[in-house]
Amino acid sequence: MQISEELFIALLKYHLVERDDVLLEIKKGLEEKLEAMVRRDLYTKYKTAPTEEEREKARQEYLEKVGMHRSFRW
Repeated sequence: MQISEELFIALLKYHLVERDDVLLEIKKGLEEKLEAMVRRDLYTKYKTAPTEEEREKARQEYLEKVGMHRSFRW
C-alpha cells in the first residue's frame, strides 16, 4: 500500500513538527486512500469471483462505487 507524497509530508508535519493545521489534509488524503482500496477490492472480486452471479454482483458494486451512471453500463 502506498500513499501520495503530499499525504506523507502532511503526516510528517503533524507528527514531527506538531502542526495541527494539516489535519484536514490528512483526513482527506486518508479517506481518498480508503476509497481507492475499496474500489480496488471490488474490482479484484469482479475479476476473480468463482461464479457468474458473484462476478456480476461485484461488477455492479464497483460501478456504483466509481460513480458510473446506469445508462452508461453494459
